[in-house]
Amino acid sequence: MATSTEHLVFEGEAGTIDCAFDLPEGGLEAARGWALVLHPHPLFGGTRENKVVTTMARACTQQGLAVVRPNFRGVGKSAGEFDNAAGETTDMLAVVDQFRAKYPALAQGRFVLGGFSFGSAVASHVYAGCGPDSERGLAVAGLVLLGTAASRFSIAAVPEDTLVIHGEVDDTVPLGAVMDWARPQSLPVTVIPGAGHFFHGNLVVVKRLVLAYLERVLA
Repeated sequence: MATSTEHLVFEGEAGTIDCAFDLPEGGLEAARGWALVLHPHPLFGGTRENKVVTTMARACTQQGLAVVRPNFRGVGKSAGEFDNAAGETTDMLAVVDQFRAKYPALAQGRFVLGGFSFGSAVASHVYAGCGPDSERGLAVAGLVLLGTAASRFSIAAVPEDTLVIHGEVDDTVPLGAVMDWARPQSLPVTVIPGAGHFFHGNLVVVKRLVLAYLERVLA
């Protein structure tokens, strides 16, 4: 559980990026790294307070990571308008750069990316823009994609150890679409039986899976 949640503001191309900043037990000094966790579609009620997002964030803080949960463009106090993942990706890369400048010691720790639904698409492109094969060349310890929006948005190539979790009966992004995306990459997909897109009634399972993954990649 986060011991406290603070407020951070960064600047993107469209203006203010308003973020929650969850700290693990022991506070900033005890954090062994940080995570950027991204929310679902802004035009369909997606915010950083989404339950899947906060579940992922709690798993991260439990594993000793500080967590940045931004609101995308046009959500809450974040400036701008929805930009179909392109502007959102640019904004999140700005968050990565500005966070690293603001917290250089923490930025030397482990870095995890996560996203749910629309946020999964953005997270994949953020990985492409800041990961080890990019100009930024950052080491990314883990990438977590929940309800991957493979039938709705472009998903960038992801590493082979990415954690992909999907609901068996997701009627927003059909499981078949995710399998079609994952198959050419030989990328495993963890399917939660009976779960829908928002994992109602299955968030405990989601948290357990994310915790186990983080324990492995952060070891």
